[in-house]
Amino acid sequence: MKPTFHPFARLQTVGLWAALFSLVLASVARAQQPGAVVGKVQATTGAPIDYATVTLHRATDSTVVKTEFTDASGGYRFEPVAAGRYRVSAAQVGYARGWSGVLDVAAASVVVSPLSLPISAATQLREVQVVGQKPLFERQADRTIVNVEGSTLAAGNTTLDVLSRAPGVTVDANDNLALRGRQGLLVLIDGKRQPMTGSELADYLRSLPADQLKSIELITNPPAKYDAQGGAGIIDIKLKKDQRQGTNGSGNSSYGRGEYGKFTTSLSGNHRRPGLNLFASTTYTKRQNFGIRNTYRSFYETQDGQPVLIGSADQRNYLVGSDHFLIGRLGADIDLSKNTAIGVVMTGFAVPNPRPGGRSTNTSTFYDARGQVQDFYTAIGTSQGYNPNSTGNLNFKHTFPATSAGQRELTADLDYSRYYTHRLQSLTTFYERSGRPEARLDGDQTGELSIQAAKVDYTQALSAKTNLEAGAKVSRVSSDNDILFLNTREGETTVDLGRTNRFRYDELISAAYLNLTHTRDKLNLQLGVRGEQTHAKGEQVVQADNFRRDYYQLFPNASVKYTATDRHEWSAALSRRINRPSYRQLNPFRSVIDPTTSSKGNPELRPETSYNLELSHTFKQKLTTSLSYSLTNDPITDVAQPESTTSTVSMYVNLRRQHYSALTLTAPLTPTKWWQVYNNAVFFYIHYQGTLAGTALNRGQGAFTLSSNSTFTLGKGWGAELNTSYYSRQRVGFFVFEEFGQVGLGVQKALWDKKATLKLAATDVLYTTPLRATSRYNNYQENLYLRRDTRVVTVSLGWRLGNDKLKASTRRTGAEDENRRAQ
Repeated sequence: MKPTFHPFARLQTVGLWAALFSLVLASVARAQQPGAVVGKVQATTGAPIDYATVTLHRATDSTVVKTEFTDASGGYRFEPVAAGRYRVSAAQVGYARGWSGVLDVAAASVVVSPLSLPISAATQLREVQVVGQKPLFERQADRTIVNVEGSTLAAGNTTLDVLSRAPGVTVDANDNLALRGRQGLLVLIDGKRQPMTGSELADYLRSLPADQLKSIELITNPPAKYDAQGGAGIIDIKLKKDQRQGTNGSGNSSYGRGEYGKFTTSLSGNHRRPGLNLFASTTYTKRQNFGIRNTYRSFYETQDGQPVLIGSADQRNYLVGSDHFLIGRLGADIDLSKNTAIGVVMTGFAVPNPRPGGRSTNTSTFYDARGQVQDFYTAIGTSQGYNPNSTGNLNFKHTFPATSAGQRELTADLDYSRYYTHRLQSLTTFYERSGRPEARLDGDQTGELSIQAAKVDYTQALSAKTNLEAGAKVSRVSSDNDILFLNTREGETTVDLGRTNRFRYDELISAAYLNLTHTRDKLNLQLGVRGEQTHAKGEQVVQADNFRRDYYQLFPNASVKYTATDRHEWSAALSRRINRPSYRQLNPFRSVIDPTTSSKGNPELRPETSYNLELSHTFKQKLTTSLSYSLTNDPITDVAQPESTTSTVSMYVNLRRQHYSALTLTAPLTPTKWWQVYNNAVFFYIHYQGTLAGTALNRGQGAFTLSSNSTFTLGKGWGAELNTSYYSRQRVGFFVFEEFGQVGLGVQKALWDKKATLKLAATDVLYTTPLRATSRYNNYQENLYLRRDTRVVTVSLGWRLGNDKLKASTRRTGAEDENRRAQ
């Protein structure tokens, strides 16, 4: 069903936002925001201790959850804090560490009794060190957090490498990301939407070194504050930001070797003083990789109602490619007053010479129905890319003075991004068997993409047990792509009118949301709604195949959590979400892989919408069991379908319906003080309905994924990690993927009084990650084999320079609140 246009959609959006904002201004709050831990640190004399290090720990194992600093009055505040049992510790140079008792945090604020720290001569000349270590994986009510910073297996790897080892995340043969078996994810970097999907998103994540990451959040039930985009959920990638006072710097260099070498080095620095923080970083990467893509195809025709083989093809592709780029980041956080702060961040992605490129070799053999060779040829391909981009962000935060109405906070962001692409491609085919003259195909593609976005968010406590969030956002995407293909045969060059085209795409999304949370005894309720108006227009200049789509939709979500005892917690969540096709999925341009294999976009793609339900139970705040179900209309899936009796094309299409159900088990364990294990298992079933290439699809298949990550703290600065994962056979639309798995391990040693860390890591040790897939239609079958340079051994050295000590004379200002927001 095609989306409908509502003539009063704009008025509905504006009216919704006006009503929400009026409600905010009219509400009367009587307490601080729920889900907070507040307290005070003082000396035994009762005098406040400013800028003490205050740490929030899990009560069960003392794992560090958050760290804060006290202000001039000795006060501190942690927020937001997920429901659970915690302890608070405080330390300062010249004082012994103090601990609170066990705290039961629900959704309201918890006030901790003052922590009195006795004077200790043993710590007067030594640096304050926080005891404990963040676990690599953390499970919260609506998300799983991967704490990449400090991970041994992240050394020298890419963001895509780390993601592929995260619990429940898979990357298929066409570089599509899936979470718990479902595709259709929204990827954010520091809260900013990335306008890419499929292979282009994968290439971008491969270009982002994992050493730049702080954490990755896998959000399966996003609240209304987030964009409704992403039916399967959201992946939010958080970049590092130095929190130390004074002038500081850090660096990292790594070299990995698989079949080819991979080098990355990065430097970062910051200067922080009261009211101001300046920061900058740069990363240089040069890598080589290889790829194997082998395809065996069988073509059929129907005779007397039965498929009869008429021919087959065996095609083997080998590609060697290189990446070469430089990333720079520059920013500042400035306190305009005690309660107001602004920040600016600019990021640039440069492509120095030699530019990234690749060289491929294809051999294709064609057989008749009896298996006799009919044709044979070799194709040599070259490619070169130039894809610089730049992004800028201006952010604002104001915390209103505390009154009897409670705390209120207003934040705003302005974003601008520009992406440029120039890609050259050449494919020369030599027909050894038939003796036909060689043929050359040249492609020249230029593309520009700009993204503009503005949003505002407001939060206010309505009472000690009720909190309100409201906001609005508008974003605009403009894309212009021009591609020229030339055919050269026997010295004569002509324009390939079937492939040459120009495609313009514009998208405008306006949104407003309201989210309300309420706590009553052991019950926590959350109710939200988001309205989004979408205007999209695509124009093909050459072929004049244009489209326009205007639609307004509401996306409600609700959740309830019941904490029966300190051992049992139950929760349920229901939401409606959307997955719009990206402009590249809509772009009808062709990308040629070999003479009979290509991919293209589909301007007829419609957005998919889904209803999602999840029920979960948590035992002892650790062991989690979740049941999930979703119903998706017009699901978008990647297919490879025949165009003729010898050629195929890959593209995205809409099926009719998709049913998904899953059981997820999460078990973080601590067998000993020096060994932490995070185990995750997802058992799921997906049923697809639709028709393509004359073939009706009404099939489903059960599958499962298993992962386990062990972190070892061995003492004397030594640590290690072991990561294992297994993915069973599973169906994705018309594709059936065979089982695969991987084992990764790493070891690290702290050096020079913990100023440096030496790491050695190996990924895909057993070389067990090749992807094998089969796609079947009534008149066609394709068997695909894909392998990349995944078995890599990497050595890296990271170091820190500057001030690691906390100065008692330094006071907390509004910039520290901004730091907490960035974490």
